[in-house]
Amino acid sequence: MLVRTDDEVYRVDSVWLGPPRATFPWRARYVSYGLGLLVMIVVMFLQRRIGIGLDFFSVAWALIITVLVTRFLGQRIDYERPLGQVVALFRHELRGPRRRTAVAGGAVRSEHVAVRPARAAKALPKRRRRRAAKGRARAAV
Repeated sequence: MLVRTDDEVYRVDSVWLGPPRATFPWRARYVSYGLGLLVMIVVMFLQRRIGIGLDFFSVAWALIITVLVTRFLGQRIDYERPLGQVVALFRHELRGPRRRTAVAGGAVRSEHVAVRPARAAKALPKRRRRRAAKGRARAAV
């Protein structure tokens, strides 16, 4: 016995094809229009920041880039993964923990090493002074 799910309901895209007898030549979901508007604003903002002036060709390239980016993102957005989840996933990918590849440490210096003068050995107890003296005698031989 087969149990039918309600997946067919979710497979229907909410699209606006235009008025009767004057439909658009493309199919786009409602979310694509809003996403395209945001992408177009970002692309044109980046063009101005780079120093590209506002003329016909810059707007045409911005429109082409907007269509490509919107189609790319539109393929990844559906009822199971809405736009907010895609943006959150992208943010987590950027800010996620990474393995450290930089080597910790640096140049070795002896400035911070304390060196005791020879007379400081007299402050040691007698046993340790004898052992230290024997060690020096053996090292001298």
